[in-house]
Amino acid sequence: MPDDVVVRCGLRADLELDRPLLRRLRRELRQAEALAVAGRSLRRRDLSRRRLADRLEGAGVAPAVERSALQALTDARILDDARLAETRAAALADRGWGDAAIAARLDAEGIAEDEARAALAGLPAEALRAERMTRGLSRPKAWALLARRGFDEETTDAVVGWLDEDAGGGLG
Repeated sequence: MPDDVVVRCGLRADLELDRPLLRRLRRELRQAEALAVAGRSLRRRDLSRRRLADRLEGAGVAPAVERSALQALTDARILDDARLAETRAAALADRGWGDAAIAARLDAEGIAEDEARAALAGLPAEALRAERMTRGLSRPKAWALLARRGFDEETTDAVVGWLDEDAGGGLG
């Protein structure tokens, strides 16, 4: 039995276990198990609230216990979607991804749209990142790289220029 459950329930060797105490003990054990599942999940990497909720649900945690565990982790600032969005967005931008790709990744990780938008707003301008990535590349290679990496078409046009056959710099 987890020590924190023993303490919260006030258990001791000579205590008689009556029905209300057993109910409380069962509730505390469920909460401790939900927090243990969450702890194992968060030990590997930060997760969004939605992703962690999915993991708890998958582990068979009851909805009320899940909500309570998520709230406890949020109150303790262990679970923080805004912080997660900022760190993920910065890491992806540092690895050369454009805003569209970063937004899609944050969405896939369960980050709310407003938090993803705020994280993107905190990044260096997409055009500056695109310029750094494409220095020394030919126009077709720069265009292809930025397109693969989720950079906005307008940013790509501004940084690399138009690639069309009439301008003489096209792909075909």
